[in-house]
Amino acid sequence: MSMNILVTGVAGGMGFAACELLVASGYTVFGLDCQQPSEDFSFRFIAADVTDSIQLEAAFNQIREEAASLKAILHFAGMYDLNSLVEIPEHEFVRLFDINVFGVYRVNRLFLPLLEPKGRIIVTTSELAPLDPLPFTGIYGITKTALESYAYSLRMEIQLLGYSVSVIRPGAVQTGLLRVSTNRLDSFCEHTKLYSCNAARFRSIVDRVESHSVLPQAVGKLALQVLQAKRPRYVYAINCNPLLRLLDLLPHSWQTGIIKRILR
Repeated sequence: MSMNILVTGVAGGMGFAACELLVASGYTVFGLDCQQPSEDFSFRFIAADVTDSIQLEAAFNQIREEAASLKAILHFAGMYDLNSLVEIPEHEFVRLFDINVFGVYRVNRLFLPLLEPKGRIIVTTSELAPLDPLPFTGIYGITKTALESYAYSLRMEIQLLGYSVSVIRPGAVQTGLLRVSTNRLDSFCEHTKLYSCNAARFRSIVDRVESHSVLPQAVGKLALQVLQAKRPRYVYAINCNPLLRLLDLLPHSWQTGIIKRILR
């Protein structure tokens, strides 16, 4: 068996940290992203956008020539957005699905022929994936919920081919996504015409949630653990917010009532 690993989203914090840890552990890593990492890196970087099938096919041909086979595929490529579901422009709504859901589908469909027997696919979703959607983060949560449904369906299918699928559900992580979250929240509060009072209160909640974040290396170490596990589980959670999980346990009428009281 080879030690070749494919990782997407390698310019971001979690993907970059995972690549560096994998290389340090003796793996040969092929990293895909639409932009090159800003820091020095030790893995094999290949420029490819997960929304561009032509670029992905070129990356596939290149990796097939250099590696012949892959031990695992790790998905870290993703996009965050924060907006109201009745104000978000259609192109932004569609693009979030194109990256967070369809991008994973494209990579798996294309690279599966390179996966070795007992190969593994690891998909990064979110702590929000199994939870009922929250206001204004709904678009992001919806894509991650859809992604997790896809991952579970994929697991059910490709187990018949001898492969495994696991998901990592991270909470707040100290990556570029936190900066994007802050910027998107600022933009939303400034431009929303329907939820100005609500958005200001929502900002304080987001700030409290994101203040309890972990380093991207923690997620990278978890990905390495999943990769090396003899019998990998389906779900691995890290730094999930207990208040979000507690809220999700309540009846829907209670959840909506609590959110309405907090944000109205």
